[in-house]
Amino acid sequence: MKEQTITLAAVCQVAYWVQKLSRTGQINEQEFTVLLQSIMNTSPNSTLEVYGNELSNLKIGLETLIQHLGNESKVKDPELTRYVVSLLGLERRLSKKSKKMALLGERIEQCERQLAHYDINSDTLTASIASIYSDIISPLGTPIQVAGEPEILKQPSNQHKIRALLLAGIRSAVLWRQVGGKRRNILFARSKLVECAQTLLKQLP
Repeated sequence: MKEQTITLAAVCQVAYWVQKLSRTGQINEQEFTVLLQSIMNTSPNSTLEVYGNELSNLKIGLETLIQHLGNESKVKDPELTRYVVSLLGLERRLSKKSKKMALLGERIEQCERQLAHYDINSDTLTASIASIYSDIISPLGTPIQVAGEPEILKQPSNQHKIRALLLAGIRSAVLWRQVGGKRRNILFARSKLVECAQTLLKQLP
């Protein structure tokens, strides 16, 4: 349950930053970097290692999970929920297409090679990661419609960041499934997920 909570919190964190970026043009660079690095860490020793081995890197995701799955919260945002559900749905389609999965692995390896020359959050690498999402994930199903300020969404750098974030969401959705996450868990084990997220939050300094 802990592994499922961590990975689902990461998907929630992606949804949070996609919404924030598309509305304000702002993103926390450190958290953006953590999410981009999660894409590159394809053979981790533990789930948390994917997110820099720091639970605090997923604080916003844990809070978002509690807010949207908890019964006490009155402030549920349907747009955010839609992003999470869409990411999990796209990942399910991806998991059934072995050729696409193999291609995804190859393209991520290409990006890893670029890391020798560029920082992960550089415009060059962000654009490369974004193109993986556009080429491989978008065609799988109904594209995720990102709502926000038209002026912000028009800027290529923001478009690249949003697509790169969505690929990070797919990465975490893959992990979520690998640690036993299923859609019915969200429906029938909500209280356990929320309880676990609350416990994890309490462990943070």
